[in-house]
Amino acid sequence: MPSVYYKYAVDFEGNAKRDLIHSTPDALASAANYLDGLGWKPGQPWIEEVRVPEEMDWSQTDVTIKKPRAYWAKAGVTSASGKPIPADNTPTSLLLPMGRNGPAFLTYPNFDVYLQWNQSLVYSTTAAYYATRLAGAPPLSRGRGPIESLNLPEAKLLQQILAKRGYDVGKIDGVIGASTRIGVRDMQKKFGLPADGYPTPELLAALQGGR
Repeated sequence: MPSVYYKYAVDFEGNAKRDLIHSTPDALASAANYLDGLGWKPGQPWIEEVRVPEEMDWSQTDVTIKKPRAYWAKAGVTSASGKPIPADNTPTSLLLPMGRNGPAFLTYPNFDVYLQWNQSLVYSTTAAYYATRLAGAPPLSRGRGPIESLNLPEAKLLQQILAKRGYDVGKIDGVIGASTRIGVRDMQKKFGLPADGYPTPELLAALQGGR
């Protein structure tokens, strides 16, 4: 946005121009300055892969829900290597991009800052994970078990049903964003399914059946 450009753009090359199109140094420095202005804390984590237990309160797993790290430690969440995570008061969220059986991440305040940069959860999670790999983290775990997913037409149908039930899912495009996940989680609770916010064929069948 023009307002962001005027507030945060940086002439890193020192040629009296803030050129975010043709100058890589200016673009990178401006991006860093923007993140700093949004509250980014250098040297602090923003995402960490973890392991989750087979059973826990899945309804608390979302980037919008903040818990002290001690909460997850008590729930049985461990580091990716299986070691205990610190049981402290660091504010965190448990992110399950592909549901309770897929990869799992703890997200930190810096991740919330990055989400202000780009509100796409898929984009931000991908960028954050890639950063951990660049820093030496091991390859991503495939999770604990098989993952049942919706295809694009099914995801659109799910959004249509949720919209008819009063949920603001945004554009009916099959992209399961944060607003769609809210409706998914509510319906999972209603039907007695694990409320991890991840849409499955089982949930879609329940919605179509009108139970």
